[in-house]
Amino acid sequence: MAYTTVDDPEKYFQTKAYTGNGSDGNAITFDGTSDMQPDLLWFKGRAAPDSGSAAHRLLDTVRGITQALPSHDTDGQFVESGDGISSVDSDGFTLQINSGNDYNSNSKTYVCWAWKAGTSFSNDASSTGIGSIDSSGSFNNDAGFSIVSYVGTGSNATVKHGLNAAPAWILFKDTSGTKDWFVYHQGYSPATGGKLNLTANPSADASYFQNTAPTTSVFSIGSANTVNASSNNMIAYCFVEKPGYTKFGTYTGNDNANGTFVHTGFAPAWVMIKRTNSVNDWLILDTKRNPINPSNERILANTNAAASTANTMVDFLSNGFKPRSTYGGINGAGDSFIFMAFAESPFVNSNGIPNNAQ
Repeated sequence: MAYTTVDDPEKYFQTKAYTGNGSDGNAITFDGTSDMQPDLLWFKGRAAPDSGSAAHRLLDTVRGITQALPSHDTDGQFVESGDGISSVDSDGFTLQINSGNDYNSNSKTYVCWAWKAGTSFSNDASSTGIGSIDSSGSFNNDAGFSIVSYVGTGSNATVKHGLNAAPAWILFKDTSGTKDWFVYHQGYSPATGGKLNLTANPSADASYFQNTAPTTSVFSIGSANTVNASSNNMIAYCFVEKPGYTKFGTYTGNDNANGTFVHTGFAPAWVMIKRTNSVNDWLILDTKRNPINPSNERILANTNAAASTANTMVDFLSNGFKPRSTYGGINGAGDSFIFMAFAESPFVNSNGIPNNAQ
């Protein structure tokens, strides 16, 4: 039996670590052997903040690649005019001069995480009967990823997400106003959500998702302004769990340097971890910045702080990952964690053959 439908994760997800040169037209090409034209790009400066040089910036092709959102605060989108990227390319992106230092400052180091959606959709809910409010965006069922744009109503609603399976992880942002980033994760109860820009514990309230998990066609939103601000433009990044490619799960820490083994079914390329029973950061690790175990250059989604090697050590393995630190943010004794992981390579390919046997 085939284990995965995604033999080549590089077609749908790429990480690129690069150094800026301060020049307009700086073309950045992904490292993989497969081309990928990205639809969602998440940039982060790795250096210490100065003039915004360590800020997070999320761009996508649905809102327009000049419209930036920072994951570490509540700001709505703003225009990167001449200071961001000029194009998404067949296998990467092209940078502008970037006087603001967030993408291309000379000699500064950066990382970009990028995902592929690709197929546009537009849903008139009154005509299709799918969802209660209109939505549009871009989707990729092979990758299990969609970008969804909708206008909030301030009251209970359902929204077509464009995918053929229920999303396991969704990031929501009001792009018009100063609201928190909001997180749905299948490891939470359907009434519970978290805030990507804060260290806070997740909280439960029916106004988030109507106490209803996403279905194969729609996600539910309540009256909370973090997911459904009245008359405001909203964006949602939706991810379906794909065996051998993505995993959105939970684990319990053991406060031991020989940490809990977390099974994903693939060799991870990127992992985000968040403690859920106590305040802590949203920690991001990847194999491009740390190609050799243990992976220890952490970036925090909720702050513009520089990348740091303090405390965080994780081994990326052929079919999962294992914390190698007693740091409470990844491995506190008895603590509960959610994680989000994307593959570098599946453990077993679509022909049922282990990758290390090829």
